[in-house]
Amino acid sequence: MAFLIADEDGKAGEGHIVIVKGKDVSNGTTNGETNGVKEEPKKFGPPGMKCEPRNLYEGKPDNRGRTSWTTTYPTDIDEPAENAESAQYALIVRNRKCYDGRRKLEIDSLVVQSPLLKKFLGEVLKGYPGITTSLARLEFKAPFQPFVHRWERFVKLREDITDDELKAHVDLLWNTLNEELGDVIREKNDHIALGVSTFEAVWTIFEPGCIVYTDDDGHRAYKLTRGSYGENRCSRFYALNCQYVDFDGENFGYGSETVAIGAFSGTRAITKMDAFPLKYHPDHENVATGLIAQGKLFESYKGHHFKHYDGVATGFGPFGPIRYSVNSRIIIDTYAYSRFNPNRKVHLDFMKPSSKSSKRKIYDEDELDEDDDYTDYSEDEDSDYYDDNIKPKNTCGPDALTAQQHLICTSSLRGYSLKDKKWLLFHLSSVKEITWNEHAFSSLVAPPEQKDLILAFAESQNSNKGSFDDVIQGKGRGIIMLLSGPPGVGKTLTAESVAETMKVPLYMMSAGDLGTQPNQVESALANILEMNTKWNAVLLLDEADVFLEARSAHDLERNKLVSIFLRLLEYYEGILFLTTNRVDNIDAAFESRIHLSLTYEELDEASRRHVWTAFLDRSVNVDRKAFTEEDIAGLAKEKLNGRQIKNILKTSGLLAARQNKDLGPGHVETVLRLRRQNERRNQKSLEA
Repeated sequence: MAFLIADEDGKAGEGHIVIVKGKDVSNGTTNGETNGVKEEPKKFGPPGMKCEPRNLYEGKPDNRGRTSWTTTYPTDIDEPAENAESAQYALIVRNRKCYDGRRKLEIDSLVVQSPLLKKFLGEVLKGYPGITTSLARLEFKAPFQPFVHRWERFVKLREDITDDELKAHVDLLWNTLNEELGDVIREKNDHIALGVSTFEAVWTIFEPGCIVYTDDDGHRAYKLTRGSYGENRCSRFYALNCQYVDFDGENFGYGSETVAIGAFSGTRAITKMDAFPLKYHPDHENVATGLIAQGKLFESYKGHHFKHYDGVATGFGPFGPIRYSVNSRIIIDTYAYSRFNPNRKVHLDFMKPSSKSSKRKIYDEDELDEDDDYTDYSEDEDSDYYDDNIKPKNTCGPDALTAQQHLICTSSLRGYSLKDKKWLLFHLSSVKEITWNEHAFSSLVAPPEQKDLILAFAESQNSNKGSFDDVIQGKGRGIIMLLSGPPGVGKTLTAESVAETMKVPLYMMSAGDLGTQPNQVESALANILEMNTKWNAVLLLDEADVFLEARSAHDLERNKLVSIFLRLLEYYEGILFLTTNRVDNIDAAFESRIHLSLTYEELDEASRRHVWTAFLDRSVNVDRKAFTEEDIAGLAKEKLNGRQIKNILKTSGLLAARQNKDLGPGHVETVLRLRRQNERRNQKSLEA
């Protein structure tokens, strides 16, 4: 029989006696051997098959604060404070040491265990975001924001209690909280009575779920989801995380935005803060009514709309938002905005449709229910906030937006500026109806039968789009018209007047908009054709010579551009006007694709007289009576094109304004005399 005397580690150490089968083999063991005799290794079962937990405990930190896991059970652990005994109590109050110099202790948190209190708090905190009073473990942490925000409701419901046992439980909670929050509640009430707040106490007036109002960059309202203090390198701020209603091109939904209130010293009027609860606005009912009307207008702009815009719009560059002053016709189209700006695609949270009564309150923050998306309101017929004119329309799935959703609609519309050729965010208040020029087509100088033919082609294409197909489906559905002739004879005006008469957008495209590299041209042209097809727009490619000119064997890069242009035009479904000054050099492939080709001649005297008369009739600050028929006849003898006539009248108008007079024949004659002198000098220079 063998005996082994070992040290505490279970190994034979120096100075110990190891006896194996009666022999002394001390100090002669290496690698588990004892004088050539191997120790038996400890045997373990298969991994993971022992049906017991293996408990490990955090060890003591070393001198660098690091810890590791050990099997040694810690000896410095107290018994848990919450046990079967503490479960008897209606309320568990956790206290901690207070360092403000006024109290020894302050409450860190409360655990409500009374089922009576839970039911009571269900009424007090109904609709308060993030609170579920029916939880088995209902815990509140300092600074107890839900109770500060709902204190008046708490007090009112407490006064209405008739059950003695419930009253005892509620009084217990009220006494506990009143002692802890009394100073905060008094400060809040004092601030509200005076209409001011300090930055440190600003959280007390922002209850989650309230309607937040701001007039920064237009009147806006939001629903507050939560507020929190933050700090950056500049200063502290109170961040309001808010919801608003937006449109993603297909459905309405909720977007999120953060509104920050910068730190301020002392007190500040609530209505002077960067944002404040709408109920503190001195004219909150009228403001709410105006915001709801604005929301209804926003809802009406779903889909795409052709409007005029005059104001500031917002675009986005590589370093953030860029503001543009825009005075142009625009296309409002959120779907296309997301389609052609994938990095700025609109993402919204789902909005479940309302299935409740169409009679809605304008707003009542005591009735807001987070789980019901602003639709859980009391049907009190005597309420001052009801608006009988608020009725949903079937514009968003089963139901329209409710009054509360109209209230928090965004005031930004996404779309495209035709003049600036940019995708921008437009402000709702700057969108106007278009003033159409009813006389645009009549002012066009061209034979009547030619004008009728052009308009017939355009109107027929617009009303019968998609009724004709090539052998290949989707091919050859568009109408292409080629207008050729010298400058200033009305080629561009033809396309403009057709669009004006049909009341559709006119997209003016040039070679500069498409680029010069084949891949650039293909991408840009495909996008433009898709946009114009969607909007039923008239597309004008002015000075299209670079694409129309016949291909050659010596310029392969330009040949690529012409090929791309030809291929994409095959599948264009809209109306396209092409203008050129060099019709004789057009590529043969274009001739088969052009449905109508018209040539404009130099203006004759009768045409020039018509142009002079049209421009004089439309000019402002002109003494029209001063221009006799003889004066106009004399002007018509000048060999000018339409663009030159317009420029001469514009220059004459500036001269008249400088003299504080209305435009008269003398001003026009002065400009013409200077023009003739300049032409003679140029002629002499060429001859020399």
